[in-house]
Formats: sequence, structure tokens, C-alpha cells
Amino acid sequence: MRRAAEVVVRSAGVCHRGPVTSSSAQRDPARGSAAPARATPTRASQGASAGLVDDFVRYLRSERNRSEHTVRAYASDVTHLGRDLAAHRRSVTPIDERPEGEWAGDERAKDIADSDVEAALVAATLVDLRSWLSAQAQNGAARATIARRAAAARTFYRWATRTGRVPADPSLRLVGPRRRGRLPAVLRQADAAALLDVAGTAADDDDPIHVRNRAVLELLYGSGIRVGELVAIDIDDLDLSTDMVRVTGKGAKERVVPFGIPARQALRAWLDHRSRLVTSDSGAALFLGQRGRRVDQRQVRQVVHGLVAHVRDAPDIGPHGLRHSAATHLLEGGADLRVVQELLGHASLATTQLYTHVSVDRLRRSYEQAHPRA
Repeated sequence: MRRAAEVVVRSAGVCHRGPVTSSSAQRDPARGSAAPARATPTRASQGASAGLVDDFVRYLRSERNRSEHTVRAYASDVTHLGRDLAAHRRSVTPIDERPEGEWAGDERAKDIADSDVEAALVAATLVDLRSWLSAQAQNGAARATIARRAAAARTFYRWATRTGRVPADPSLRLVGPRRRGRLPAVLRQADAAALLDVAGTAADDDDPIHVRNRAVLELLYGSGIRVGELVAIDIDDLDLSTDMVRVTGKGAKERVVPFGIPARQALRAWLDHRSRLVTSDSGAALFLGQRGRRVDQRQVRQVVHGLVAHVRDAPDIGPHGLRHSAATHLLEGGADLRVVQELLGHASLATTQLYTHVSVDRLRRSYEQAHPRA
């Protein structure tokens, strides 16, 4: 919300904020001549009033090809940082020491103007960033949240410095907390088989939703794809003659992933029933919801959690748990680590190596339970 005392004068693409004054009011009354002109705003100050966060979002989408989830998270984190710094700046700067026009109006107002947020981002220091993260830790934020916000700040300031929107990168020595190594919950192979049996039994009633659910689970587990990749699949992306599906992963990278015979059979059955849900809103989407629109991630998560609940002693996992399970079972079956990396669409082999730890952990537990000298 812009302050009433401010006006915005746009000239040659530059935003100048401040009270309106006449040309005569800008003259030095003692000398009767014009006062020295203010320095031309730098690129950093220009960027501060041109929508830093909006420009950053466009950069993440168009140049980095980040997922919408990442874009929303990073935009929220940077905005949180700017508002926090602006609020702190308001509280610690005495009124008589503030620049002309700064923090005009009711000091108790909770609203912070976008221009103040952007100015705070431009003026931030390494101490500011560390204090921001420290305050979140003291308030009980999860380590993963703090680590992501540190990453968002580093990404933002690298971009802002490279494009001249800030004079120097304050995040160069900013270090977030290390994430604790937590092994993902996975199904045992017997549990995975039981889960798919549950989905298959439910599909025997020929209800199109139940038939769809079986196909969804078979494809998630049979290919190891992400839930976001699954819901984005169109009919033309599916090739039942070769048992392959084309998906678009992180960074808008396409890859072709194989699936097995049970998934093919479940997909064929779903395609036979899909027409019962088709509406004018269906388009080319492979998987549809009850109202004929493309199914969304939330619906798929509900389906997986609901069906897993029928498998005794199985951990409560979602679609990503099926992806973890598929990768673990591939490695337990002797698949090469780099093959699994390509199937899962991991940019780094280090990410795929997590599943070797899962397999080793399960091997150790089995050894300790079964070997008489363990």
C-alpha cells in the first residue's frame, strides 16, 4: 500500500519517490541558486522500485525453469526476508534520524509498503541475513525450512547482484543448517504387492474412479515417476506398444520412462473407462477426476494414503513414498545406480545414492534379526 504522502513520478523508466516540490523549492534560499542535483539513481535503487520479487519470479520461471512449487516457495521466502528487514528497520531507527518521508504516518501501522520491502532487500547485509535465519530457528522453524530459506536468499542475491539490482552480494558467506539425514519411508516388496492387490480388487467393480486409481498406483510404482509428472501426462505421452511414457520433470526436462506389464494392463483398462468421465474440460489429460477435469496432485495423494491404510503394518506413505519404494526395490533387485538415476530423473547421482543407504539399512536390520552371531 503506497503512502498518501508519496507520489510516483516515472521518467525514462525510473521511479522516483518523495514529496512533490516546485523547482523554486529546490533552490538554496541562502544562495538563491539551484542546489546541487542529487546523484543519478544507481541500477540497484532503480531495481528496488521496479518490483524486485516479481522480476526474480520471472527469472526463476523463464531462465531457471524452476517448478511452480519452488517458485512460490522462493518468492515467499524472499518476501518474508524483505518484510522482516523492513519491520526491523522501522523499529530500530529513531524518527528524527530517518530519511525524509521514510516511515511517514502512523508508526503503529502493521502494513509495510512494497517499496519499503524492496529497499530493505537492497540494503541488506550479511549480519541481517544471519539474524533473519537465527530468529526463525529461535521461533522453532524446522531445519529444512531454514535451509530452504537460506538457499532462496542466496539464489536471489546471486541474481540481483549479477543483474545490477544490488551493489554487492550479502549472502556470499551465508550458510544454512545442514538437513538431518532422514531415510525415507518405503514399502517392503510384499507390502507393495499387497497395496496393488487392494487397488486391483477395488477396480473389479468397474467404477471408473477405482479403475483409474489402480492405473495411477501401478504407474507410480511401476515407473517411479513423481506425482507432479504423473498428473501432467497426456494421452499422447503414453505408448502402450513399447510400455513407455514421456514425462516432464524438474527444470522442464523431458525423459522417457518404462513401465511393466501390470501397469500396461491397468492403463488399458483405464483408457476403456476414461470416456465415462470425459467432459469438455478434459482435454488430452490421461487421468481425470470425477468431474472430468485433469486430476490434481492432492487427489492422487488422497488415493494413495487411502489405499495404503488397507495394508496391515505398512507405513503411511504418499505418492513420493511409492517413488522411494520403486527405487529401493530396483536397487535390491540388482539395478545399476546410474540406471536408477536416469529412470528417476535425478540431476545428481548423490540424490540417487540415498536409496543405497535405505537398502543397506534394511540389509543390516535383516542381518541383526536373522544371524545367530549378529
